[in-house]
Parts: sequence; structure tokens; C-alpha cells
Amino acid sequence: MKQVAVILSGCGVFDGAEIHESVLTLLAIEQAGVGYQCFAPDKAQMHVVNHLTGDVSEDETRNVLVESARIARGNVKPITECKVSDFDYLIVPGGFGAAKNLCSFAVDGEKSSVDKDVLTVCNDFAKAKKPVAYACIAPAIAASVYGNNVKLTIGSDEDTANALNALGACHVNCEVDEVVVDVENKLVTTPAYMTAQNILQAHASINKMVETVLAMK
Repeated sequence: MKQVAVILSGCGVFDGAEIHESVLTLLAIEQAGVGYQCFAPDKAQMHVVNHLTGDVSEDETRNVLVESARIARGNVKPITECKVSDFDYLIVPGGFGAAKNLCSFAVDGEKSSVDKDVLTVCNDFAKAKKPVAYACIAPAIAASVYGNNVKLTIGSDEDTANALNALGACHVNCEVDEVVVDVENKLVTTPAYMTAQNILQAHASINKMVETVLAMK
């Protein structure tokens, strides 16, 4: 059975992995008859957000790996245990955690850097020329990994697109239910909740992404 490595960034749209995107990704993988293993960095989140009010909880800390376990039902491993030789594909769902905990794009924009352990895994997949997919804001990581005018999308937000281009990417505007494919790098990206207005649209986006990347060899 083919296997997918899935990198999560916590649990919750404002400070971790987007829950709908993550669950829809795992569902689409299983529906395709493919296996997966979730991974996450074992470190503190950038901050904790009260998802009811949108306020940052100044006196609360949470661990990215521990929070990711909520989505993975406990079946998640430290990102340092992810070996490219064990997997055929890599998928990274979005959520602000991808831009806060997996990289610093949410704060640093075009000067963003990627968590060193996450960067090691993503670089390993890139060097191995294995198909990868990034959803929502997660393509910010791909911009740092691939550079060289790699084709990717976060939808159509101009400021975000400009920042990604400054990181070395070539942003392509994309509708929510479509994907952008960089054939040379075997990279698939989709807007998901960067443009989705509801879970149905997010579902169409994620399904298209998973279907496309799993069709690659």
C-alpha cells in the first residue's frame, strides 16, 4: 500500500492546523485506498488563540505535537521521525499554524524561515522528487523549499501572493475547487480556506488536491 506523510501544525484554524482541511485530507487519502502517518514538530506553539473570541491567551502555552494528536486521534509522531524512504507522498494541510508553527510566514512574510526539522523533511521529499501537496497558507513553506519560481497558489490574495513571490515562488491565481501543479517539482497546491466560504468548498478543494497528488508517480 502506498503511504502518505501528513504534517500537522497543531489543532485549530487560528493557531494550529485547520481542522476541516486536516480531516478532509485524511478522509480523502483513505478513500483512495492509501495509508498515512501524521507528524508534527514537538515544540511550543507560537501562541494560543481563544477560538471563541479570537483573542490571544497571554498566559497559556500548548505543544504542537500534543495538539496535533487531537486531530490524529493520538496517532501522530514527532517530525524528526519522518523518513522520506518510508513514504511515497507528502501532504501539508493549512491553518495559521502552518504559517506560525511550521514556518514564520505569518510574522515575517517575505523574510519567512521554516522550522529546521520541518525543512529537513520537506527538503528530503523535494530532493527525492516525490509528489507533495500543500493546502491553504501552507504553500508558504513550499516557496521556501523550492524557490526558483516554483508554481504554486494560495488563491488570489494579492499581498500574500506578492510575499510568496518575494520568497522565490511564482504565484498563480486559482479558484477554490482547482489546483495549481508544478510538474517539474511534482508539487500540488490548492487554496482551501484561503478562499473557501464553507466546508463544501473546502471539501472540493482538498479532494482535488489529494486526487491530483496521488495520481503522480
